[in-house]
Amino acid sequence: MNSTSTFKENRVPHAGTSAVLAAFMANPPFIPDTVLEDARRSVLDGLGSLLAGSLEPPARMVQDLVRGLGQADDASVFSAGRASAAGAALANGVATHILELDDIHKGSTIHAAAPIIPAALAVAEREHQSGAAFLRAVVLGYEAALRIGEAVNPSHYRYWHPTGTVATFGAAVAAGALMGLSQRQMLDALGTAGTQAAGLWEFNASGAMSKTLHPGKAAMNGVMAADLARRGFTGAPTILEGPRGFFAATSAVHDAERVTTDLGVLWKVSENGYKLYSCCGHTHTAIDAALALRQAHGWTADWVLNQVREVRVATYGPGWDIVSERNPHTPYQAKFSLSYVVSAALLEGAVGLTQFSEDRFGPSGVRQELLARLLPRVQPAVSAELTARYPAAWPARLEVELIDGQVLRAGGDFPRGNQENPVSTAELEAKFCALVEPRFSQAVSERALALVRHIEAVPDLAVAGAELNTLCQGARHE
Repeated sequence: MNSTSTFKENRVPHAGTSAVLAAFMANPPFIPDTVLEDARRSVLDGLGSLLAGSLEPPARMVQDLVRGLGQADDASVFSAGRASAAGAALANGVATHILELDDIHKGSTIHAAAPIIPAALAVAEREHQSGAAFLRAVVLGYEAALRIGEAVNPSHYRYWHPTGTVATFGAAVAAGALMGLSQRQMLDALGTAGTQAAGLWEFNASGAMSKTLHPGKAAMNGVMAADLARRGFTGAPTILEGPRGFFAATSAVHDAERVTTDLGVLWKVSENGYKLYSCCGHTHTAIDAALALRQAHGWTADWVLNQVREVRVATYGPGWDIVSERNPHTPYQAKFSLSYVVSAALLEGAVGLTQFSEDRFGPSGVRQELLARLLPRVQPAVSAELTARYPAAWPARLEVELIDGQVLRAGGDFPRGNQENPVSTAELEAKFCALVEPRFSQAVSERALALVRHIEAVPDLAVAGAELNTLCQGARHE
């Protein structure tokens, strides 16, 4: 799968976008060690979200559903048993996205870990593939998803959730790579993935659980697409660029060249970003600014409440469409409330899982007293200048006006964790431990960390995955 031949040798002359992508994915060039290391970071971060999220109610509902679909023993459903590869991909994909701490790629606005890593892990277990093969498949899955996502962003994002739609292609590629699909089979897998791609933003109005289903279905549908292609099931060979294909159907403006330009030269997993706050990524630059002001001036909650007259937050239009909730009634709505998370950052100096506990919200909105008092003073607004810079940047500007008339300013173009504002592997490992240890045990955390650190030395992920899952089931704290 990891041929040292160049991609140019594999190119189909005058082929369309879909065929060119399939040719690359079926016989990729050498993947540099630095790229594999970036993929390892993504796996580390994704696995932490998966394990922690696997104990949450939406994950439990899907795990129960998967158990009812049959008694296959192909792959691990973490903290819940075993299932078919497609079923495990579904359950683990849902779990990975629940806490809103999974990764985010700036240019495509895709949380790639939640659909792609569960799909690759489930197939790697079923096929008894090595950790090295799994890691390469993750690289390829990210490559397909993030490139297609860049081609349709931002117009696709108005109605469609790309983690559910676009990432279906990435899950199919990752699964297909582990199955050793031929170029023709990979093209069929892409075609079948594209016809299943789905995920609408309407859930955001009510805070429905649908958002977590999107990556789970993308993972499941990607596995099914690759499985069908291996059996000879054909898919549309022009699924991306065809007149009734994915680009035309789901984006008013698209750029097909984004899929193939510098393919095999620039690797998209190396552009991946990581979330440090348990909420929508469109709020993170503003959170960074609020935390920076609080820390720089030594503010306390009492000081903020007594001295701050107004907080003005400028953001970009596509992000505001998602995070415009002003007085959230539920933890989920709070994760998509720019006003709430900026208030929490200023008052509490943190925007973690604690800030989204159930007891903070009620039928009338935020009921945590201090937050409820500050919230009306936070005034978000869309900036045309910032909107014009999205998605190349995810900017925010913050102005805090004090009662004495002084105005303090902060802002940024890229949130912490982004490629342009990176976090270290040590920070990602600390985030992993903070998620996993309280919900399972130190032993589970250490075993999972060791697995990721030495993934390329693992001869059979079926054995390693089952061992980790057994530990999780015996140590979970609910």
